[in-house]
Amino acid sequence: MRAYQRLLQYVQVHTTSDPATGTHPSTQRQFDLARMLADELRTLGVGDADVDEHCYVYGHLPATPGCEGRPALGLIAHMDTAPDASGEKVQPVLHENYDGRDVTLPGTGAVMKVADFPFLASMKGETLITTDGTTLLGADDKAGVAEIITAVETLIQDGLPHGPICIAFTPDEEIGEGASLFDLERFGADFGYTVDGGDVGGIEYENFNAASATVTVHGLSVHTGSAKGTMVNAANVAMEYHLSLPRMARPETTEGREGFYHLCQMTGDVTEAKLGYILRDHDAAKLEYKKDNMRQAADYFNGKYGPGTVTVELKDGYRNMIEKIRPHFHLVETARTAIQMAGLVPEEVPVRGGTDGAVLSWQGLPCPNLGTGGFNFHGVLECITAERMDKATQVVLNIIALYAKAD
Repeated sequence: MRAYQRLLQYVQVHTTSDPATGTHPSTQRQFDLARMLADELRTLGVGDADVDEHCYVYGHLPATPGCEGRPALGLIAHMDTAPDASGEKVQPVLHENYDGRDVTLPGTGAVMKVADFPFLASMKGETLITTDGTTLLGADDKAGVAEIITAVETLIQDGLPHGPICIAFTPDEEIGEGASLFDLERFGADFGYTVDGGDVGGIEYENFNAASATVTVHGLSVHTGSAKGTMVNAANVAMEYHLSLPRMARPETTEGREGFYHLCQMTGDVTEAKLGYILRDHDAAKLEYKKDNMRQAADYFNGKYGPGTVTVELKDGYRNMIEKIRPHFHLVETARTAIQMAGLVPEEVPVRGGTDGAVLSWQGLPCPNLGTGGFNFHGVLECITAERMDKATQVVLNIIALYAKAD
């Protein structure tokens, strides 16, 4: 079975995660796909494939004769889809022998324009897979799941030599908790790769350092008729606070390694208002500067409106994996070779986000990220092609072959 055929099956299973539940996994529906994948792996010959109580799928493929001493290679992808758009009742649409022109999504009439998405022109002649426009597709990261399982199927059916292979599929990656309860000891890999990137041929080993901030503004409400000099409108102070942060350091004004402050939520009234931010920067020192800047802004407004008016709660998230990849740079070099063997040109760009691999790298499992062949993740314009999924599967197989030969 080709990887895209598996993807078409997996996207039918609703697995959207939910940051509000506070449970692990965040949604019980993720177990539906987890159990399906464990069953499939066992059917293929991964005898110990199973799902733990936290919805992590683990499985192991013992080394073939003569490769027992090779390093244990981990392959990881996530099962959940992003809460940014609906992941329920997904209706994939196949555009066979795609003509490289604008694409109309039949469910809504929305148009994916080549002028807006130039990568579409490079897909001419391929089998383009989109949604009908009413949901996301779920290629992030069910494409990675499909590519790993297809690679495992090929290893077993074709009897290809390989070292120990460790397989894992995680829940809740989209809400930043995919590696929270990952059992490294049970997984047993020496190092690994997440298959959770964009276009095939990509290698990602730099990502943002991440933090979050909750700004709470306490106001003073009095009758509007006698408010002069007395009222402190929390909603107004919250807007003033936000506008005090650098306007040219927002996601919509930055690129590459430029960091940002991103206002994600804003609620409130005269008495109390809250602002929710995520902070990102590839440079850890610059992230600390952003955190300090938010504290200093709070100090300024407390001086202006009175002590305790503004409080800032900061929480660190994931960190840049490059610090943990550098000592194991063979992972990047091997991926480069594997991509070239598949007839592609490696593309290495810093990730403006994070992956399970970033957290796992800091937990002791060096884990760069590979491309899946997909684009426009987290929205109704998500797409991928069957041919790029085939290439991504081949890259995984090439990596496995290279480590099977490694001294």
